[in-house]
Amino acid sequence: MMTVEKENVQLVSVIIPVYNMELFVGETIESVLASDYPNFEVVVVDDGSRDNSLSIVKKFEAKDSRVRVYTQSNSGVSAARNHAIREARGVYILPVDADNIIYPDFISAAVSAIEKSPNIKVVVPRIEYFGNKSGEWILPEYSLSLLARKNIIDNCALYRRQDCIDFGGYCTDIPTREDWDFWISMLKNGGEVVFLDKIGLKYRVRSNSKHVSNRDKLPKVIDVLNTRHPEFFEKELYGKLRKKRTFSKFYNLLVRLLNPRKISISSGYEGMEYFIKSLPVHFDANHGKIIHNRRNQLRLFTYDDEEYVIKRFAKPNIFNALIYNLFRPSKAKRSYLYAQKLLANGIPTPEPIAYSEINCGCFFRDSFYISRKSDLRYSFYDVIDNKNLPHREEYLTFIGEKAAEMHEKGIYPLDFSGGNILIDFINGVPVWQMVDLNRMKFCNVNQEMGCKGFERLNLEPEALDTIAVAYAKHRGFDADVCKKLLRQYRWKKHNN
Repeated sequence: MMTVEKENVQLVSVIIPVYNMELFVGETIESVLASDYPNFEVVVVDDGSRDNSLSIVKKFEAKDSRVRVYTQSNSGVSAARNHAIREARGVYILPVDADNIIYPDFISAAVSAIEKSPNIKVVVPRIEYFGNKSGEWILPEYSLSLLARKNIIDNCALYRRQDCIDFGGYCTDIPTREDWDFWISMLKNGGEVVFLDKIGLKYRVRSNSKHVSNRDKLPKVIDVLNTRHPEFFEKELYGKLRKKRTFSKFYNLLVRLLNPRKISISSGYEGMEYFIKSLPVHFDANHGKIIHNRRNQLRLFTYDDEEYVIKRFAKPNIFNALIYNLFRPSKAKRSYLYAQKLLANGIPTPEPIAYSEINCGCFFRDSFYISRKSDLRYSFYDVIDNKNLPHREEYLTFIGEKAAEMHEKGIYPLDFSGGNILIDFINGVPVWQMVDLNRMKFCNVNQEMGCKGFERLNLEPEALDTIAVAYAKHRGFDADVCKKLLRQYRWKKHNN
């Protein structure tokens, strides 16, 4: 009968990290082995204990095939739990600390609860204290808003192994309260938490327990949480988790009132709102891949499996900070609006997604422009620097023609330079895109002005001639005049 039952229930992996717990770990394992659930394993990871913990757990392994023991050099409880999860074979994971005790019917009740709905992410027992404290640990009613301010779920709770793998497991950078970070990772994108109606765990309170001894590390915990979950805190607290956690939402609302921001998001991308609002945290935490890092910074980010290029513009001087706030559109806003205008006129540019502006009182402070990542492999710098680049002559002619088309439509980039022209050769034809769009004029472009627009292309004279001929032919200008003008307007620093 037991074999039949075992074949019809999912395997649960009880994971127990151990570090110097010789006084308690035997009692913990015995409580797990007494479980009435018919299909479980016990995965113990000794985290470099210096006492007899390892020899104690090895004895359980020798006596009971359900127990497997692994060792590692001392790396912390998060690394030990991750190690155990890698070795685990179960569909469900139940972490148990090596000084606590579970009741025989807890695993059965937890599995029964989690299997009622795929939307249930976590099943939590009622908990009673023992050791230096007695009575029941009354956990508050669960909500994401409360989870953002404090940990309200004990480490000992049942969850699906795959959910844990999907977000990378326990954070090894957090100095303590790693379970708080873990539950935020598990639940920040949705999912239900079920609290069982009967005691399932006995939580040992000791005078030297980690929860007591690590209170002074809380500021570091808060820093790590803010770095790892900026969108979550933006959504739940309107900004960062603060050291006075209870007042985080109030403080952030006050900060927002004094430092207003403006965000415009293209239709269809509204789901990126909290990611966009938290971009200052992402950049300050060095998230994403740096593409360009001089006065302005470009980073490549992946969001929902899509790639985006985000430009953070340098903070303006105090004069421009006032001008941008009161009179002139910011560079980020101009980039966004100009991209829309280019696309409306048939000029290719990566799809504009959003822009974000942040003020400090009456002064402009920070701005971001977000666009889709281009699939084109080269910039025009590759044409400039590599005379042996395949299709180079075709690229030169092509850019002369496309610039002519753009000028005819009254679009005049003031920074028509190598890095702002993306190119490629696809299906036998050259293609291009314009980027870095915040400096443009929209006006009638005559011959001299049009030829001057190529001044930033640091090409040899013969290559400029190729562009000039293509430009002149498309616009009906004299080719010799265009060649003369392109050479004349070539930047002096390029000639030097």
